[in-house]
Amino acid sequence: MPKEKAKQLAPVIVKKKGKHDGHHGGAWKVAYADFVTAMMAFFLVMWIVGQSEQVKQSVAGYFNDPVGFKKNKNSAVLKGAGPSVIDKKKLSESERLKEEAAAKNKLEKARNEIMAKLEQLPEFKMLKENIEIEMTAEGLRIQLIESSNKSGSTFYDLGSMNLNNEGKAILTAITKELVKLDNNVVLEGHTDSRAYVLENTYSNWELSTDRANGARKLMEDTGLARGRIEAVRGYADKRPRISENPLDPRNRRISIIVLNDYAELRYKELQSSDWIQKRRQ
Repeated sequence: MPKEKAKQLAPVIVKKKGKHDGHHGGAWKVAYADFVTAMMAFFLVMWIVGQSEQVKQSVAGYFNDPVGFKKNKNSAVLKGAGPSVIDKKKLSESERLKEEAAAKNKLEKARNEIMAKLEQLPEFKMLKENIEIEMTAEGLRIQLIESSNKSGSTFYDLGSMNLNNEGKAILTAITKELVKLDNNVVLEGHTDSRAYVLENTYSNWELSTDRANGARKLMEDTGLARGRIEAVRGYADKRPRISENPLDPRNRRISIIVLNDYAELRYKELQSSDWIQKRRQ
């Protein structure tokens, strides 16, 4: 009995282990994630503010139209351009060279097809020496050149903006092949230094421009889309083909330039307000 009573009176010691609820809770993680997100947004805004206007437009275009489906356009900065400026910079040197080679091959193929079609024309047999087609830095340059051994005019009525029958046949055949391409086209008119009869009211400036514009009209009537005409220009006698003899009839010519991608981009850059502002700085 005394032993049982002694057991009842013995003190009971309870040991409590410390808790670490604060260490294993998730509240601090949520707060930290919010902080990191806010900082990322802040630095993103600061980065955008410090960029050029071109980059800002490119970024805005991407978020407004990521895949370029709106109005059948892409999110590039330049109208009608392919990949944006940022995308172009990502291309490796080998990829760029491959693209340039493919574009050149396309124009060379077009050149061969144009020549093949022209050779089928009876007019070509007597005018083949007056038709020049060559690859240049701009692309494919096609020239209809007046003859030095004819008293009259080869492709145009003398002193007139109107193409003669031979000129119409040749230009129509050329245009039918150019319709198959998607490259833009520039038309140039050139004259020799012979003074025009109506110099006071109608000079070589007007004549060269009217001939280039007349060629444009025939090409559009033949099927070339209006949107593919990049420019129509008249140079009068300022860019002679035979520089040592400004009066040589071979300086009178019409040039049709089928632009490659690089030349087309340069034309757009030169016409943009951004380029003009840079030149003024």
